[in-house]
Amino acid sequence: MKYAPRKVYIKKDGGYVELPYIDFCRRRQADQSYMDKLFIPVQGCLLEVVRKQYADFYKDKERWRYLKKLDTNHKLLSLDGFTDSEGNVLDFVVDEAVDVAETAVHAVMVDRLKTALLLLSDSERVLVNAIFFEGLSEREVGLRLGITQSVVNKRKAKILAKLRKIIENKI
Repeated sequence: MKYAPRKVYIKKDGGYVELPYIDFCRRRQADQSYMDKLFIPVQGCLLEVVRKQYADFYKDKERWRYLKKLDTNHKLLSLDGFTDSEGNVLDFVVDEAVDVAETAVHAVMVDRLKTALLLLSDSERVLVNAIFFEGLSEREVGLRLGITQSVVNKRKAKILAKLRKIIENKI
């Protein structure tokens, strides 16, 4: 046995009697009937069982060992390997729906847009910020700036054309 169990439970009079492991070892040496008893390990203790329970326990144990060997031979992974120390599932499975090239191009374009926005005048930046970052409508921006919605629309179109030229010239 790899370890010394904490306690041993022996069947007696239809129930179980608890013995410290040292007492069990002494009784086993002194009484030959203890040599014929069958035990299975349960949570750091030994539990006396009948032959059928003993056979079933070790049959299941051998089956699990065989399956684990198959998993190792076929390089299968257990889901236990995808959890952290607290048992939370780790999120590192690759999402094949994401196009890495498209993500890289998007990142480059965002960098170019940030640079281009810095080249706008203060009034142009205020309008872009209100429409695209604050989510205001052209009408709401017009009310805020004291101009009509159609003027806001024309300015927005000019600013977008300017941004497009700046970004295209950097390519």
